[in-house]
Amino acid sequence: MHTHAYGNHAADRPLEALTIERREVGPTDVAIDILFCGVCHSDLHTALGEWGRTKYPCVPGHEIVGRVTAVGGEVEQFHEGDIVGVGCMVDSCGVCPSCRESEEQYCTGTGFVGTYNGDDRHLGGHTFGGYSKHVVVDQAFVLRIRHDEKNLAAVAPLLCAGITTYSPLRHWKVGPGQDVGIVGLGGLGHMGVKIAAAMGARVTVFTPSPDKREDALKLGANDVIISRDAEAMKAAEGKFDFILNTVAAPLDLDPYLRALKRDGTMVLVGVPADPHKSPDVGNLIFRRRSLAGSLIGGVKETQEMLDFCHEHGLTADIEIIRMDEINTAYDRMAKSDVKYRFVIDMASLA
Repeated sequence: MHTHAYGNHAADRPLEALTIERREVGPTDVAIDILFCGVCHSDLHTALGEWGRTKYPCVPGHEIVGRVTAVGGEVEQFHEGDIVGVGCMVDSCGVCPSCRESEEQYCTGTGFVGTYNGDDRHLGGHTFGGYSKHVVVDQAFVLRIRHDEKNLAAVAPLLCAGITTYSPLRHWKVGPGQDVGIVGLGGLGHMGVKIAAAMGARVTVFTPSPDKREDALKLGANDVIISRDAEAMKAAEGKFDFILNTVAAPLDLDPYLRALKRDGTMVLVGVPADPHKSPDVGNLIFRRRSLAGSLIGGVKETQEMLDFCHEHGLTADIEIIRMDEINTAYDRMAKSDVKYRFVIDMASLA
């Protein structure tokens, strides 16, 4: 079936209206009319070919919230009219150790299939994302949304920004009594603050921008450290149980490693275009500190995150845009001119 979408045909071309093909509903499929789609920095990197692996035409979007319009004959947990979400994956091998342990994002069989720019195993070619009116997804990769419908636009970024920050916080067992640092206050960082605070941690934001102090405190942080202030960074040494580094730009990691307590861990979730400066091994060895990385989460954990956010009243801070404003939004996003996530109202896609 054909559906309206927005995408680009080359890295040097703007996004524009186009028509794409969606598969017919199979026995285990869920058909979804997309209501809102968040705009992730990965969308920009992929559409502009900055990671070098883009398949064109490219239709980005992996923060999808919509309404079920049809289900296959073997689908039991979703019904027509349900509000559901689709995140960064739409398939995986299902049989490797990671998939069997509900960690599909680390699939070592075929690798997970991205919601866009992945290998389409049904129609051939590659997958198209949520900058479109309609999508068909296997039930195993569809998520239930319990938030009130008036908040659905602000729920969409949870499907990437929410799970990208929730997963490491959950995996490293962040909780009450712990001191947690969040490096960066963008689309990922602002969700990291909200989720860590809801988990009961004492949260400190590291940012180079003094003008972000007020926002950080409003989002739930207990303190803010200006990372350009050498004295403030020195005073922070040995204070933190866990640091979540959300910055997708090359950094000197050593000041943050020194801010960890003995046995503390810093987890990287941002992927810079150029490598970070290699850290001083002594900062790891002499306090038994760890430097780690984390991707998104599996389907089970993503559902857990959505339920957690519903229980705690958490959504993203967003700016809603029309579909035809996406190129301007990309320009603004590249300049960090958004608080803190753009979300497309898909009703604007004629």
